[in-house]
Parts: sequence; C-alpha cells; structure tokens
Amino acid sequence: MDDNLKYKIGIGLIPGVGDIMAKKLISYCGGVEAVFREKKEALMKIPGVGEVLAKSVVLQDILDKAAKEIDFITKHNIGYSYYLDDDYPYRLRQCPDSPVIFFYKGNIHANHPKIVSIVGTRKATPYGKDLCNRLVDELNQRKHCPVVVSGLAYGIDICGHRAALHNKLPTIAVLAHGLSQMYPAAHAGTAREIVNEGGALLTEFLSDSPIDKQNFVRRNRLIAGLADLTIVVESNVKGGALITADIANSYDRDVFAFPGRLTDEYSSGCNKLIKTNRANLLQSVEDIEYLMNWNKEDSKAEVPVQLDIFPDLSPKEESILKYLREHGATTIDDLSFALKLPMSELSTSLLNMELMGSLRSLPGKVYRAG
Repeated sequence: MDDNLKYKIGIGLIPGVGDIMAKKLISYCGGVEAVFREKKEALMKIPGVGEVLAKSVVLQDILDKAAKEIDFITKHNIGYSYYLDDDYPYRLRQCPDSPVIFFYKGNIHANHPKIVSIVGTRKATPYGKDLCNRLVDELNQRKHCPVVVSGLAYGIDICGHRAALHNKLPTIAVLAHGLSQMYPAAHAGTAREIVNEGGALLTEFLSDSPIDKQNFVRRNRLIAGLADLTIVVESNVKGGALITADIANSYDRDVFAFPGRLTDEYSSGCNKLIKTNRANLLQSVEDIEYLMNWNKEDSKAEVPVQLDIFPDLSPKEESILKYLREHGATTIDDLSFALKLPMSELSTSLLNMELMGSLRSLPGKVYRAG
C-alpha cells in the first residue's frame, strides 16, 4: 500500500480545501505529504490561501479518518487513482476540478479509445428507453464498442448501463456515495453485474459518506469528465442531466441530445439544449460519427501514438512534449511539479511550443501534445 495514501485521502478532508485548492497546495509545497508539514506563514504566501485556510491546514486532525478509509479499501479490494499517477484517466486530467483521488471496484477502462456518457431523466418514457437501447445497440453493431458511463440512477441511467451489459460492453457507474452502500438499493444487482462483466463502480466519496443531494451534483462532473461526449436522451428543462450537459460544455466536450415532440415534457430539456446550441442534434449514430470523426469499425484499435519526432525544440521543451505525449493533457501546475520547472520558465516554453504547433492550450490552463 502507498505510504503517502493517507495524505492523498486526507488532503480532501481538510475544511475549506477542495480539489482545485488541494492541487495548488500540492504543487506549491512540492508534494502531498509536504502540505501537512508546511508552516502557516509559508502557506499564506500561496496565492488564494489566506490566514483562515492556512490555519485550517496546519491545525487539521483528519489523518486517523484517512487511515480508517485505507483499512476499508484494503479489506474490500477497492482500487484508487491519484491525479498525479500515470494511470489517472487522461480525460479527467484535463478537468481543473477533477478529484485528487477516487476509488473504484472493478475495471474502469478509463483510458479506452472511446467513452460515452449517457444521461437523462429518472422518469424515462418508453420512447426514451427505446432511444437509449437502440443507440447502444447501434454503437456496438458499428464496431465502436465504447465504454458507457452513467450514474446508476432510475430511468435513463440504468437503461444505459443495462444496454451496455446486453451488448457485452464495459460500463462505469459513477456513484454519489461511498462504496459501503448502494443507492438505489434496487440497482444493487445491476451494480454487481457491472463489476462481474468487466466494468466498474467509481466514486470520489469515502465509505461513510452520507447520501446527500449535493453529492449528486458533484458526481455529475465525473460523468461528464470521464467521457469524450455526453448524450442526453430525455430530460425536463431542469434536472441533473442538463447540469451534466452544462459541465461537459464547460470542459469543451461534445454534447448530443435526442429531440422530441414539442408537447413531450421529458424532451423539453433536450429541445432547449439543441435550440440554445448547447447540444448537437442527435438522430442516429451517423451524427456522432460525423461530428466526432469516428470512422466505422475503427474503434477497436488502440489510441493512436504520435510519431516520436521532435520539431526544433530545446531540451527543456522536448521534455515537456515527451511528458504530454506519455501522460496526456496536463495542467500547468502538474507540469511544473512533475518536471521541476519554475512557473515563469514553463510558461515561456509553453507559449513558444504553442506558437510552433507542438502543443495545444485547452481551457483551465491545460495543455496537450499537438
């Protein structure tokens, strides 16, 4: 077991420290354990860290709780992924508010070539269920074989998971609670089947986390962040599916929505997404293939590897490009920490490389190889 695991879990338990702040603290302090050993005066010199937060970090007393969580995941054979680990999902790495650490049971397939999130209303109609089933069937028949991500909720979520299982596709259920329980209880059987059939249950919440309404909103960003595209099958004008769609748009991910009749309550949200240009009109898998540049029968291939040819780069810039090619899209803070480069030098190199076309700049100060 990782010696630093209690610190990786514990940093998110410090009052006032969210995922974005946690990553900033780790970057400036030089490591997660160093955050817990830093003095208040030094912490207050970090941008965005005031006296109250610095005091909260110094006076925290949460490592015992983190140790108990380690006992739980060890006992139940639960995996975890830390945002600086090589196997951390590269799509999540592009999201500035992605979790510092998450836990999973099963195989997450998180770096699979094609991942699709399917979301929608809990009150799915026969029309919506049929659309969902036919969508997954056709994606499979056309050899795209994606990983299907959803939230295990009633309605469209569970329909998406079961359609994936029917087509023998891996599926990831993102939970809004810890792995010591299952909500809704009626879907516990499907949850077990997901793991047994090569998929996974995934959560950022500790085992004793309560089932809280706000956790479902937090959960939605993982559903959006894990996937290449989010598909809204059915939704009212308000609801979690539209929140997920908005988050996916904020991550610069593609969003698709099935249209419905003007009089259909649970198509009103989809129609509004399309009308306001927050989702692409989805009528068939061909629409996804065209807009995502997915070629039929090509998706079983591995993620393409770029040729290992450097343009006219300095040794420092070559090391940056090599890191991005190996680890995928990465924040500037993570690059600075991983390559031990001062922020001023790194920013200059990144700008030069972007002008040369060696890399691309994404929202949230995230960079990836061009």
